[in-house]
Amino acid sequence: MRFLTFFLLFVSCAAIGAINLVDDRGDSLRMDRPARRIVSLAPHLTELAFAAGAGDRLVGVVRDSDFPPQARTIPQIGDAAGADFERIIALQPDLVLAWGSGNRISVVERLRQLGFPVLVLEPRTLGDIPRHLRMLGVLAGTAASAESAARNFSDRAARLRAAHQHATAVDVMFEMWHRPIMTVSGDHMISDVLRMCGARNVFADLPQLAAEVSLEQVLLRDPEAIIVGSEAAGAGMADWKDYPYLKAVKRGRVYTVSADLITRQTPRILDAAEQICANLESLRSEVRPD
Repeated sequence: MRFLTFFLLFVSCAAIGAINLVDDRGDSLRMDRPARRIVSLAPHLTELAFAAGAGDRLVGVVRDSDFPPQARTIPQIGDAAGADFERIIALQPDLVLAWGSGNRISVVERLRQLGFPVLVLEPRTLGDIPRHLRMLGVLAGTAASAESAARNFSDRAARLRAAHQHATAVDVMFEMWHRPIMTVSGDHMISDVLRMCGARNVFADLPQLAAEVSLEQVLLRDPEAIIVGSEAAGAGMADWKDYPYLKAVKRGRVYTVSADLITRQTPRILDAAEQICANLESLRSEVRPD
């Protein structure tokens, strides 16, 4: 009920022109009218804008904004390392979308000093995706499209959770990079995907969202399954074979998943979730050795 009231407040504000909201950093954002010229500072934010029905408002994106295909035709204004302020100034956006843990605070602050409204989003759980879609829909004046996308995502996620809520727990490690070995903590959205599939992240206690771990730590925690992001798959799939005493390796439970799908916080993450859930369900169907 609180969420519905909050969302209706957004819609009513948009209807009369003024929009007021608080972003994921706790900063207030006020706009006199829905945005018509939007710059995105992360590939997943670009994709979210399209999903919310605001793709035609995007005038600038960062490198690797490649989905949907139309995103590739939008002028690029930087990359993960930083933004080209001169190009952004030339584009004169009335809204900039930033990623809390992916964009430097100095970039966000500089853009605000230049007078551009900046919305900072920091997705941590699957529930943040429909929330962000709705926020973008209000900011861009595409609330109906955004609401439809948000509901579709939430319904699909609910079905997946229900299908695996009573599944036997499996200890899993997600490998996002292999040299060095990089994985994620329990606060990362990927861990929420694992929980959806009835799995436990063996590195849930890491203090950072993503961090390097040693081979010794992996051997000590001995996951029952290892899920490798496709960017790490080449080296990872080969190198894990050198450790046949790991449960995951011994039982042939090293799986791959598209890095684009699992690491971008967009509706397509559920495509990766379905694959992971299916892999783990296959694992459970095997007869476990004593």
